[in-house]
Amino acid sequence: MTDNLPGGTFTLAGHTVARLGYGAMQLAGPGVFGPPNDRDEALAVLRTAVELGVNHIDTADFYGPHVTNELLREALAPYDGLRIVTKVGAVRDDKGGWIHERSPEQLRDQVESNLRNLGVEALDVVNLRVGGGPDGHSPVPGSLAEPFGALAELRQQGKIKELGVSVVDAEQVAEAQSIAPVVTVQNWYNVAHRGDEKLIESLAAQGISYVPFWPLGGFSPLQSATLDNVAARLGASPKAVALAWLLHQSPNILLIPGTSSVAHLRENVAAGDLELPADAVAELDTIAG
Repeated sequence: MTDNLPGGTFTLAGHTVARLGYGAMQLAGPGVFGPPNDRDEALAVLRTAVELGVNHIDTADFYGPHVTNELLREALAPYDGLRIVTKVGAVRDDKGGWIHERSPEQLRDQVESNLRNLGVEALDVVNLRVGGGPDGHSPVPGSLAEPFGALAELRQQGKIKELGVSVVDAEQVAEAQSIAPVVTVQNWYNVAHRGDEKLIESLAAQGISYVPFWPLGGFSPLQSATLDNVAARLGASPKAVALAWLLHQSPNILLIPGTSSVAHLRENVAAGDLELPADAVAELDTIAG
């Protein structure tokens, strides 16, 4: 692993991590379901990420299901120097549908499945994924005390080291914090999808990381003439500029762009070195989605 961590560093639950990490979702098959199209390439992506200095990897046992965790275990166990962050709160049906499962018993089963497939005795960080809404990926007001409390009990039992929350609003973050420490929040946020600025600022003041999922648009890649124009002027790719913009927003933002290609992985990691001039930032700030 390189000593120069991409994107700079942040202290996540007492561990220094690269601000530019890796999200494993795209290693599964189409629709995040089934095995990868190229298993050897998937394993190479994970090993190359670590070689490039990535030490924060995001996963979930419902990716595949089980596929990304099994790939992680094969490629990287025993995960020396790595922070593996997983999430619970959903499972997959036989056709690849995403099913919410958040009862205490269901969450315990999901934690056990993550432990088994990652091949560890304790999970580094577990995010409780809640929310949903019309688009399936936005916060939905309501208490998360019961499911988060169940994870807090598993933390006390030593099966989870640290906890986070995903697809939540500020009130839900505060409620979770009243139950157990929260070390990270993961929400949908990128240059074209805003709204969490106050939450990000609040978390930064507390030393808590904010991890934007879909930093490059997710299933629908970012489409913005402004982004394309800025990238062309800087001689960089739109993806690199979008990632650099996120890193510029706040020092507690940690990125987890995903890819199933070693070549694309290298491009994403290189974005950690891209400096945006003030006029470029101002222009990108005008993008809204």
